[in-house]
Amino acid sequence: MAEILIKNLRKEFGSFTAVESSSFRIQDGEFFMLLGPSGCGKTTTLRMIAGLELPTSGSIYIDGEEVSQKRASQRDIAFVFQMFALYPHMNVRKNISYPLISQSVPRSEANEKVEEVARILGITELLDKRVGGLSGGDRQRVALGRAIVRDPKCFLMDEPLGALDAEFREYMAEELRALHNRMGATTVYVTHDQLEAMQMGDKIVVMNHGVIEQFGRPQDIYDKPATLFVAEFIGSPPMNFLRFEGALEAGAETVRMHHESLPVPVQREAFEGQMVYGVRPEHVRFSDTSRYRGEVLAVEYLGTTQIVTLHTPDGELKARVPSTQRVQPGEPVGLDFNGATVSLFDEQSGRALRSALNEGVLSHG
Repeated sequence: MAEILIKNLRKEFGSFTAVESSSFRIQDGEFFMLLGPSGCGKTTTLRMIAGLELPTSGSIYIDGEEVSQKRASQRDIAFVFQMFALYPHMNVRKNISYPLISQSVPRSEANEKVEEVARILGITELLDKRVGGLSGGDRQRVALGRAIVRDPKCFLMDEPLGALDAEFREYMAEELRALHNRMGATTVYVTHDQLEAMQMGDKIVVMNHGVIEQFGRPQDIYDKPATLFVAEFIGSPPMNFLRFEGALEAGAETVRMHHESLPVPVQREAFEGQMVYGVRPEHVRFSDTSRYRGEVLAVEYLGTTQIVTLHTPDGELKARVPSTQRVQPGEPVGLDFNGATVSLFDEQSGRALRSALNEGVLSHG
């Protein structure tokens, strides 16, 4: 397997810039996620790593070798698409062995490798069946088998579970991560599903409009989002935003909002202007003693928890609280926040204000 290094990668299609100055490193054996909404540049980035698109500028290194101008066939990678791209007139065995046979691998050696891959994927009993009669999950396993049978330097996957229903997609995500762990593979995986990225990835690049918004571990991206976009895109429900204007001094631990002081992480730098106070729904607490008040608008029961929508003087927010906590629409409640779980943003730039808690986490490529 191999390390992948991306330096100042850029891709233009005429006057449209699909990827702008992307730089990041994928460690050997890492499960790496490219995450973002449709049109953000994640698939274009993956296709450039694969050699299916040539970059306008920048460099791509695979296992220390500069490959940005090399054809896909010269990069020793395996690509798994969302649509299974199997040969319907062939059985499973022939589909998996096709890359080996096309490289003139002796048939006995190819059959041995196919049997090994089938055991890993749990599809030994399907080897002699036509792929046209298989379920979506089994066809995806066959597509994975055809990719891993060559033992390439890295695997590139473009939303490989997107065509599956929700329940089976979650099951296959677990299977795919377990397969990755067994093989110790370097895997680059494109998805628009933030839950899938958080569940499977060792590292995540979050992209928007061709630009890397944040790069890091799933927990860091969730707990300390670098931008308003990341804070809203990651999480379900997303982070709450309360907007206000004010001034902060370096070392400040509170902000004034609607004549009340609310806690924030210790600030590294002074700031003055329009700000956004960000807090995750699960970090909103109800408190009889708090002077910062909200009014319950709606309650959504989710079993062990409930989502409570509230109106506050500075905007609407949602709280995720235990379902045993009884609240009714129209009821006034006090709201309490833990400064260590709060994010502050400059509304104009959309960037997080640096604090002692997020210093070193706010990576933008």
